[in-house]
Amino acid sequence: MNMTASTWQKCLFLYKFIRFPKQIGSVTPSSKALAKKMVSSVPWDKVRHVAELGAGTGAVTKFIHEAGYPDTKVFLFEKEPVLRSRLAGEYPEYYCFPDAVQLDTAIRSKGVEQLDCVISGLPFANFPQEIRDAIIGQVVKTLKPGGLFVAFQYSLQMKKQLARHFHIEDIHFVMGNVPPAFVYVCRKKERSSR
Repeated sequence: MNMTASTWQKCLFLYKFIRFPKQIGSVTPSSKALAKKMVSSVPWDKVRHVAELGAGTGAVTKFIHEAGYPDTKVFLFEKEPVLRSRLAGEYPEYYCFPDAVQLDTAIRSKGVEQLDCVISGLPFANFPQEIRDAIIGQVVKTLKPGGLFVAFQYSLQMKKQLARHFHIEDIHFVMGNVPPAFVYVCRKKERSSR
């Protein structure tokens, strides 16, 4: 049987979801509608350093690649080794790392001190609170003052925690995703320390 790349990705995603539901978060990759909504929330002419957390099959990465400028440094984070390896092969000009908890160390290893934007597809609702705190702490630490954090979630559970560190500028509801998702568009508070 000859599978298209898209079908292969969906099958792999489903397999990984069944084996590691707390890491993957959904039975299917992000839809084009969701990926476009996330990426269109970013002013790419002002972004030179961006990280994508939970890059998965590259559904959002593809749109980052199309929207970003040629000199934009992109850092991809994906814990699952097979998905991370595929991302590294498909986007050799991007930096790929396994753990978003090491965000600060990873970007500094490539000579970058602060990010203009962080885009996240991580299923925060599935993580223990200490992991949520650690990742959000890394996002706050690495984002420049006024930097953008765009994250999708399947509920509004993270709203209170995000509001502690960010101005929530918008929350978009994307019906054209399975399951439907909320896209948080947040800006780092100026008073937040690095």
